[in-house]
Parts: sequence; C-alpha cells; structure tokens
Amino acid sequence: MSYITELLKGEYGYLATLAIVLLSTKFLGLASRKVHMPAVVGALFAGIILGPSCLGVVEETDFMRKTAEIGVIILMFLSGLETDIEELKANGLASFIIALIGVILPLISGALVYYFINPEGQASVDILKAIFIGVTLTATSVSITVETLRELGKLSGKMGTTILGAAVIDDIIGIVVLTAITSLRGGGDVSLPIVLMKIVLFFIFIIIVTMIVFSAKKIIHHIKLRRRISIYVLAFCFILSFCAEEFFGVADITGAYFAGVILCNFGSKEYIDHKFDVLAYLFFSPIFFASIGVKTNLMDLVKSPDIILFAIVLLVVAILSKVIGCGLGAKLCKFKNKDALSIGIGMVSRGEVALIVAQKGENYGLLKGNMFPAIVFMVIVTTLITPIFLKLILSEDKKALS
Repeated sequence: MSYITELLKGEYGYLATLAIVLLSTKFLGLASRKVHMPAVVGALFAGIILGPSCLGVVEETDFMRKTAEIGVIILMFLSGLETDIEELKANGLASFIIALIGVILPLISGALVYYFINPEGQASVDILKAIFIGVTLTATSVSITVETLRELGKLSGKMGTTILGAAVIDDIIGIVVLTAITSLRGGGDVSLPIVLMKIVLFFIFIIIVTMIVFSAKKIIHHIKLRRRISIYVLAFCFILSFCAEEFFGVADITGAYFAGVILCNFGSKEYIDHKFDVLAYLFFSPIFFASIGVKTNLMDLVKSPDIILFAIVLLVVAILSKVIGCGLGAKLCKFKNKDALSIGIGMVSRGEVALIVAQKGENYGLLKGNMFPAIVFMVIVTTLITPIFLKLILSEDKKALS
C-alpha cells in the first residue's frame, strides 16, 4: 500500500486518485442499491475504506477539498432548484420552529456531555469548551439527506421543503452562536452585532438579486434552450456562493441554495436541472461524498478510554437531540407522527458543516487535537445512518400505499 500511496503523491497522482475514487464510489454505490440502501451510503463507505481509517491509499489534498466543496455547492444548488416556493412559504414558520428547537436541545445536551464526562481530565471544566461541544452538535448538513430524498422522490414535498428551510435557518443560528463563543474566547475576528448585521445584509442582498433576476426574466426565457444558459447559471451559482462567504460570513452552500431557489420558477428549470445533474453525477458529487471518509483517522479513538466513552455518549446524544428536538418542533407544527420522525431523522446528519465548525474550534483552542477524532466519528456515523434510517421509514410509507 505504501508504494501505491507514494505513487498517488506524484505530480500526476491526482488523476489516478480521481479514477480510484470515482470507480470505488460507483461500485459501492451500486452495492448499496442492491441491498435497498441509497447510493450515497456506498460512496461514504468508499471514502472510509480508501482513507486513513482502512487502506490509507487516498489522502485529503487541497485539490480534493476544493473539488468536494464544488460538489456540495452544486448539490445544494440542485436542491434549491427543486424547491417548491409555495410549499416553502407555507412551511416557513414550521422550519423556523423546528430549527430553533433543533439547535437549543443539541447545544445544551452537548455541553452537558462534556461537563459530566470531562474527557480532558482537567480539574475544572472550561465552560466555553463545553458550550463549543454543544455548538458542534447544532450543525446540520442536509446534503446527504437531500440526495436521499431526491432518490425517493420526496424532496419537493412538504417534508423535504421543511427540512431544507430548517437546515438553512439552523446554519444561520449556528453561525451566530459560534461567533459569540469565539468572540468570548478572544479568537473572533468580528463582534456578534457585526455578524448579525451581516446576516441581515445577506438576506437583503438575496432579495435585491432576486428582483434583478426577475426583471430580466424575458431575456432568460429567450435563451433558455441555448447551451450557454448552463454556463450563465453555473457562474451565477458560484458568484452567490462566493458572496455569501466572502462578504457576509454565511456558508457558501447557503448562497448556492438560494441561487437555486431564485431560478426554481423559471421555464428553463428542467433544462438546467438536467445539465447540472449530469455534472454532479459524473464527477463532483462522488468526490464530495468520498472526501468525508478521508478527512481523519478513526483509529485515533482507541488511544484513550475516556475519548472512546466521550465519543460514544456524544454520538448517542447527537442522534437523540436532533430526532427529539426537530421531531418535537414538527409535532408542534401539526405534522403527523411519521413525518415528524422523518424530519427529525433528516436533520441528524452533521456532515461537512460540523467538520468546519470543529476545525475552527481547534484553531481557537476550544477543541484539543485528541478530541477531534471523537467529533469526526460522530459526524461520519450520523452521516451514514441518516440516509439508511430515512430510507427505511420512507420505504414503509411506500409499502403502506401499495
């Protein structure tokens, strides 16, 4: 394996790495379908097997990291493109309530886990570190949930729209909380009021962009069947993603999602969706899903019994706090039991959002290096089980209707 690893580190090794990742994600994706699981589960396992946790033949490089980022941007753009605006309007309040409870419960639960287990063995618990652990549990990454719902044909319905709306609000609340913690720690670059102002300005920016795009609707309809519309739309997606991160401090995937939402009612929607779906399927999405398993070495967990206990308890709390919190929010909004449970499960996946939060915490001294694998373990397991349980519960609905 060492020879293969060295070979892949060569000047043109990235080409072989891409081939290995694409073939393995496709093969294991097909295997997942054979056992009636979403293809994304196989893609995730491919990353774990190829990464340092198992074979160690593929390492996370800057090229893979940026390619994966493009993959998740395109995926979230497609989810925005498939958004039903009328459903989103009807479920806006529900999404806010679900997101709010889905942040508060994990935040408190994660902080209590750190407080009582105290994995670092300190004489006294650092309250800011405890709160930060809670912050890592508040993150929600619906990229894989989106793909699963798309496979099952549930993305554009009331449940899928509510999950997407709640996830967007969830990330915004998470940004505010994270900024507050890092500011108190002395590592924040900006104050909390400035962050709140930037978030408000971001939504004003989105409204202005929407008005400009709709004013040019006739021109867009005129070129909708021309091939270059795909180039314009891709550039538009990237520009909004860039502006979200660079100027407003909002996640780039949020900008990509709103780019899709702005275009979702245009006549060229089906044409754009087809072109982007091919782009994502052939290259970017497999890289993104595989990259999650390549980010860390899970074998680091076995080095300390305290970290093992912390990781297991944190995982259980991460799952239950989202299922109960978001499920309870859905029930308060008059969702049926099965739909409320599906929404709770759909919000469990932490994905790349939690990894970004964890990385920032490590930079600010809020997360020690030996605790990082525990966070990654929680991220990977929640990411793996979300599509599995979501598929199981939604498949039961299909059987009941047949």
